[in-house]
Amino acid sequence: MFKKLIGNVKDLLNPPTSTQPTDKPKKKSVLSTYKEQTGNGLLATMFNKGNYGEFSSYGKMAKLPGYHKALFNIYIPNGKEQTTEVDLVFLHETGIYVIESKNYSGWIFGDEKSQKWMQTFPNGQKYSFYNPLKQNFGHIKALQALLPSIDQEHYKSIIVFSERCELKKVAYEVKDTYVIKRDNLTKLMKQQIEASPKRLEPDHIDRIYGFLAQYQLADKTVKQEHVERIKEKKG
Repeated sequence: MFKKLIGNVKDLLNPPTSTQPTDKPKKKSVLSTYKEQTGNGLLATMFNKGNYGEFSSYGKMAKLPGYHKALFNIYIPNGKEQTTEVDLVFLHETGIYVIESKNYSGWIFGDEKSQKWMQTFPNGQKYSFYNPLKQNFGHIKALQALLPSIDQEHYKSIIVFSERCELKKVAYEVKDTYVIKRDNLTKLMKQQIEASPKRLEPDHIDRIYGFLAQYQLADKTVKQEHVERIKEKKG
């Protein structure tokens, strides 16, 4: 497992190959971009399941065609005098892809209407967690409130589970919503890019990115308040 992690990180240390002229600035590596935005270095990324899940998802998306930018772990107001944490916002010419990363193992059961989903293991252990479809819908609503000029059709919700789990029985019919395992992320994104019209110009993406970047690297107080609210919900 450790050798696999090292191999994956080494692959992502090198930026995507480019056909652009050599006089342009060299692209940053995936790890450098992730560290710059989250403050998480190599060890904090490799040995934290949540961080590694986000990092791995972005590693696959960073190589996609078209102009794009990504933001990690942004804490934005949810309209209730509180904040909600969005794992990954991928700004692309074809839209705004809001990613919720779930680095779970075991069997996963759930549907769009249930308040809780279930994670089960062969030994009979079961753990419930908040419906990620509802969770990411809340993230998109919060983003829409911050970006009122962006049409609803620009947003796509993607729930990305670890390759270590099995999506045993997951049912939903929500438009522009996808629940997948991480090893299917590149395929899904390529399909979406090929099938979707270009909705955002590069300068528009830059403006959105610049605006949302202010919600990154939240201080410890904001993070702790967010963690406490999650604990209250689970309780």
